[in-house]
Amino acid sequence: MNPRTRHALEFVLDNLVWFMLLFVLVVFSIFIPNYFQLGIFANIIEASSVLGVMSIGLALVIIAGHMDLSVESVAALSAMSVGILFCSSGIGLGVQLHPEWLMVPVSLLLALAVGGLIGAFNGYLVVKVKMSAFIITLASYIWVRGLVLVISGGRSAQDLAPAIRWFGIQRLIGLPLTAWIAIGCFVVFSLIMAKTPFGRHLVMIGGNETATFRAGIRVNRNLIIAFVLAGAIAGLAGWLLAIRTSGATANLGVGLLFNAFAAVVIGGVSLKGGVGTLPGVYAGVLLLSAINTAINLMGLPANFTQVIHGLLVLAAVLLDAFKQTIRQRLA
Repeated sequence: MNPRTRHALEFVLDNLVWFMLLFVLVVFSIFIPNYFQLGIFANIIEASSVLGVMSIGLALVIIAGHMDLSVESVAALSAMSVGILFCSSGIGLGVQLHPEWLMVPVSLLLALAVGGLIGAFNGYLVVKVKMSAFIITLASYIWVRGLVLVISGGRSAQDLAPAIRWFGIQRLIGLPLTAWIAIGCFVVFSLIMAKTPFGRHLVMIGGNETATFRAGIRVNRNLIIAFVLAGAIAGLAGWLLAIRTSGATANLGVGLLFNAFAAVVIGGVSLKGGVGTLPGVYAGVLLLSAINTAINLMGLPANFTQVIHGLLVLAAVLLDAFKQTIRQRLA
């Protein structure tokens, strides 16, 4: 195989999910009436904002060779915390700050702090106590969701303060600000992963933790930071959820974990760690959103969504194994 062919093949493997997204959009635009519209494409981006943000944190931990199953519940707890403080109906306390714009940074910091603390708790138990990340974060998935039920009593908080809700109403170039926040997060964290020592070290840790440690890199510190970031980013996703729904309910965000997991895997992040990019994850998020939109336009029952997502995850795992085989032959 000559170098040009090898380079082209590696490019296709690295960006396979983007080709899949383009293929799906073209097929849907041809065969589904009214799919090919700027409004539909804007809706795909808008609908993927919360899932996209949550997928970033999950991808960071998986690239580092671990797992965080708690992100969905962390987002729900962050959203409920913001809802209880700054909603005026239901169980909302209707807290007012002056000037009103202060409620935006305060609510955001609250959501980030809630997520970051749970992420630090997970990271400490996984890294320092040497417990299984799967078990620890599964336990957090359960107890954090239970905490949401305890503090809410199963009730909801409604009518979020207009100063915070403003982000869900205002649009820029046809997209709501929440979608731009998600895009901004992908850009920032993609640069962090590609251009900073921290990002490169996470990839190295996921590839071979022992060799990375022997190379003098502070593995434990980087892993704990990854878990804290995953929790804080999940908190941001919860803040966006509260904005989109103008409040919070006890079952807010149920099912998001599995969609985020699907987006990460479809986006090319290897479950074995050490492989994956955040732009690929964003393509995976958009691919799921594009399929959901197609299902809605065709009027199919919502149950079809889970079937298709499950098959996509299965296909992505098989594709990941296939790509690794090809890469080994190219090496």
